Order: sequence, then structure tokens, then C-alpha cells
Amino acid sequence: MTDAARAPLPRLHLITDRRLVPSLPDRVAAALRALPAGTVAVHLREKELGGRALLDLARALRSACHAAGQLLLVNDRIDVAIAAGADGVQLPSAGVPVAEARRLLGPAALLGCSCHSRADVEAALEGGASFATFSPIYDTPSKRPYGAPVGVEALREAARVGLPLVALGGIGPDRVQEVRAAGAVGVAAIRAWLEGDDPAAAVRALRGLDP
Repeated sequence: MTDAARAPLPRLHLITDRRLVPSLPDRVAAALRALPAGTVAVHLREKELGGRALLDLARALRSACHAAGQLLLVNDRIDVAIAAGADGVQLPSAGVPVAEARRLLGPAALLGCSCHSRADVEAALEGGASFATFSPIYDTPSKRPYGAPVGVEALREAARVGLPLVALGGIGPDRVQEVRAAGAVGVAAIRAWLEGDDPAAAVRALRGLDP
């Protein structure tokens, strides 16, 4: 694990879905081209992959991310994150408890947790999380099976807990200002950077409203 927890939290988080692109490593490399170092974290989130295939993909993405000066987090699989030399882990809401993950990863790792309510955020902070994704803010196809969007006001309330929050769910360039105004320190996207012919342009658009 790198000493990512001591660096500022990137404001843009790119979550993967390899089903949407021919080559995920190529897409990541293209999306990160010519960005300032330390501004993006890529989240490897591929639930259907077994450990060996996930590790191979994690190593490929780590090379692409580190070549561009950006961070790689692995969703859920602490063992894969350690083996691949990733910068941290993103825990799902039903994953390993945050405190246990922190004990395994040590203080230097970037440790995120998926949260959907203020109570979730409070528990993540108590457990030692570095940040939390808070979702779904808006309607989005990937989150419909889990219920209705929580909305911007829920984000505003959760942000008062004091743990850095990354807004997720239906986030496009037109919504960055709204969620930042509600207290999110960053935004996360899936389809916004994986769909279309120019991932670098999509990433610039998502970053373009940063103050």
C-alpha cells in the first residue's frame, strides 16, 4: 500500500464497469491523459471477476494510474488490493467492517466506504474510514434495484458528520456544482466517463466546475 491517506483526497473518482468498454486499461489510460497528478482516483469495481482475473486487471490498472500520477482503489477485495500494490480499498456497505479493514491495511492506505445515510457515515467515521461515497444522489440505472435516490438534502445532512464525502449516482458535469454546494468534497462517475468516444473530454468536463 502506498501512503495515499496523507495526500489530499482526489475530487474525481472514476468507477469501472468493464462491460461498457472493449479494454478497461486502455480506457483508463485515455481518461487520465494530461491530468494534474493526484486529482483522480480510479475504483476497480468488478464484482463478477474471480480473484486471479481481478488481480491481473488490478495490476494493469495500477500501471495505468501510476503512470499518470493518479490513484487506484480496489472495491471490496482487500487481498487483491494488497497484492496489486493499490493505493487503497473501497468497501461496499455489506463488506468487511471499516475498523477491521483499517487494521489490515494500516494507517497509510486510503480507505473508502459506501454509505447511503447519515448513520452509515457516522459508523464509517468511527471505524477509521478516510472518506465515504454517498449514493445514490440522483436516479441512475445502476442503482435502481437498491431503491429511490437519497437526494441532495440527505447529502447535505450527512456532510455535517465531518467525514469527506464523494457524491455518486447520476452525476454529470451539470450537477457537480449542486453536490459540491451541499458539502461533497468530490464526485464519482461510472457511465459519464465510460460511454462516448472521448473519455479525456468527459473527465475534463467533470473537473471543469471545480473551484
